[in-house]
Amino acid sequence: MPANPIGRALRNRRAGHHTLLWARPDLEAPESFTLTSPAFDHATPIPERYRGRLLRANVSPALAWTTPPAKTAELVLIVQDPDAPRRTPATHALTIGIDPSLSGIPENGLTDPSPIRGLKHGRGALGRRGWAGPLPPRSHGPHSYVFQLFALDYHPDLPGKFSLADALDTMIGHVIGRARLDGIYEIR
Repeated sequence: MPANPIGRALRNRRAGHHTLLWARPDLEAPESFTLTSPAFDHATPIPERYRGRLLRANVSPALAWTTPPAKTAELVLIVQDPDAPRRTPATHALTIGIDPSLSGIPENGLTDPSPIRGLKHGRGALGRRGWAGPLPPRSHGPHSYVFQLFALDYHPDLPGKFSLADALDTMIGHVIGRARLDGIYEIR
């Protein structure tokens, strides 16, 4: 397939890792637990199976984590693409209500509605709720997909249709631990 001239033209335009929620000083906390996936290792390509689909279902990868801090009341998962050709990262998953007694989320557990009791999804990429898999512009180069898992010391009370800004407002001052997993995806 020939190169996409728009992707090539935008190749140097990226939000940047400094724009991730992970980089915000008001969300800093010890990296006191780990986040992994049986589908891919940290900083390696995300398999094609989990690629974004515009008109079909998006299948989310399985995730696993070690025990979060003892006083964790809830976990929040936010997946962002800091290589999106815009000012802010594209949000590919925004999920609250994750029970800290769980040790992971099975494959396709980030669908909306979720098969996991208690999970609520905010609006992410293209207004989608739940997992929106990697779908970078063709020929733009590799994109990072940063899975950020935050341990909170309370249960945020958010409306059914919450945004990233809503979630962020409730997280500030309540993050007691965090874990991160990076995947890579590119459409040549």
